[in-house]
Amino acid sequence: MPTIPVSLQTYTVRNVLADDFVGVVKQIAEMGYAGIEIGGNLGGMSPGEFRSFVGDLGLALTGNHVGIDALESNLSQVIDENLAIGNRWIVCPWMPEDRRQDAAGWRTVAGLLSEIGAKVKAAGLQLCYHNHSFEFQRFDGQTGFDIFYAAADPDLVQAEIDTYWVQHGGDDPAATIERFAGRVPLVHLKDMTPGDSPTFTEVGNGILDFPAIFAASERAGVEWYIVEQDTCAGPSLERARISFDNLRKWGIA
Repeated sequence: MPTIPVSLQTYTVRNVLADDFVGVVKQIAEMGYAGIEIGGNLGGMSPGEFRSFVGDLGLALTGNHVGIDALESNLSQVIDENLAIGNRWIVCPWMPEDRRQDAAGWRTVAGLLSEIGAKVKAAGLQLCYHNHSFEFQRFDGQTGFDIFYAAADPDLVQAEIDTYWVQHGGDDPAATIERFAGRVPLVHLKDMTPGDSPTFTEVGNGILDFPAIFAASERAGVEWYIVEQDTCAGPSLERARISFDNLRKWGIA
């Protein structure tokens, strides 16, 4: 039996979500996904309406991506909205280039997110950071990724590790997840095409070593897998279904 449930990041289906938010989220639930992760889009509903809508479909909320600017300038409102929609994880999804020019920049960011994370934690929620591949640029032999997480408070800033971007950055996704055992509640399952110019593909249709990723995630105490495909070669809902079906064949979903 699967021990880590599977969610979908709605960014995957953003092109159709804009036209039929309710219908698309219903289809996600019908596919078998146990939750959704969002990026602030409530489909025009109030927080209370959104919470009821998602709950009625049997879906959990497994994160909300909130940009650093909003976290800095409007944190109280961000916290209030996430409490209202029933979301536990507030995820900073990106770090602007001007904040990560060197090791000192990453340490400054770590301090900032630790301060924000303390306020998020006090409200009963958890702040996470979602990586891309730029975190794996090296400064004096250390990656920005390692500099950042070493400087950030491990209780206040946890990790949402993105498997595609770790691989793209030249590191090993399974080893990275295992190294962050106890600090990585969320893992983005995202696969990569082979070749010198890789791009995104459905989970299970690419080159990532998912058996190793699953084993590492079990050992690391991961709470949710979250499927995401940044770009799709075909209809996005179909691609989300392929990823889920592949996970189900593996006994993961």
